[in-house]
Amino acid sequence: MTELASFASEPLFGLPLAELWFGLVFFIFGMFLFLDGFDFGVGILFATRDDPEEKEQLLSAIGPFWDGNEVWLVVFGGSLFAAFPSVYANLFSRYYLLMFAILAALGLRGLAPEMYEQREDATWKVWWGRAFVVGSLTTPFLLGLFAANWLLGATALVTLPGIAVGLALVALTVVDGVAFLRLKTRGDLREDLRTDGYRALAMYLALVVIALGYLYATTPALRSGLLSPLVIGLVVATLVLASGYAAATARDRHYLAFATAAGLVFALVGIVAGLMYPVIDRVSGLTVEAAIVSPLPLNVMSVGAALLLPLIFGYFVVLYSVFSGPIETGESY
Repeated sequence: MTELASFASEPLFGLPLAELWFGLVFFIFGMFLFLDGFDFGVGILFATRDDPEEKEQLLSAIGPFWDGNEVWLVVFGGSLFAAFPSVYANLFSRYYLLMFAILAALGLRGLAPEMYEQREDATWKVWWGRAFVVGSLTTPFLLGLFAANWLLGATALVTLPGIAVGLALVALTVVDGVAFLRLKTRGDLREDLRTDGYRALAMYLALVVIALGYLYATTPALRSGLLSPLVIGLVVATLVLASGYAAATARDRHYLAFATAAGLVFALVGIVAGLMYPVIDRVSGLTVEAAIVSPLPLNVMSVGAALLLPLIFGYFVVLYSVFSGPIETGESY
């Protein structure tokens, strides 16, 4: 009886569950940006290809993965709602139009390649190819805008830091997409993508410097966070990972390049989370401790997450194992 009362009134095993769930929410967001990020990057790179066969290779590379990768966005929204319902409500009411714009861009990104394959008409393919690029480019830009606005507590939908972070995330998805495609393609296409990866990486680093510099100059509330050991460490890690990505790409170490691209994504998400903590909603002033749900549902959710997350990871291990290796010539979406 005492154990049941403790389960209903105290955190499980005395763990700092509020902080753990804060970290988990951002980890899940990072998983989405990394896995669906290479899908966005491939969609953006689709605009750089003129050869129909190369375009088909790009579509074939992401065909088995993109809809599964979007699961992480659903898990992100569900975990934010379950653990921090007041924050979920505030964000989705404050950025209502932005949320619908993100969903519309995701829908366009998903619909466009399906429609592209339905007819061989040249005009049809041109317009649906353009729709695929627009959806792939717009989604990460809007997600970056959302993340920056959440961090700053901005009430306006469009802000200068939001634009910088949005563009940085677009560049980062291209870095991610190049790393993925160099795993999945061969020959001239693989070699051509090398330069795209270098350019996107340089653009990403420049935009991160601009965004952080702007925040330091204009947002006094974030200055201590920007100079904290965690954020400085993540910035240094970003530079190290960027160097590793460039070196791995130059030496055709494709898996290492893909791993460093993942590190760049999680470093960016970590910077945002590190600057935000302990305030999880700057407009309302809610801290992580104040916004977390009561102990009983929190404990139940924690047990459920401990059981379900390994299953989700297992599914992705199987998915990526089955469709591992470069795509073969002639494969179609």
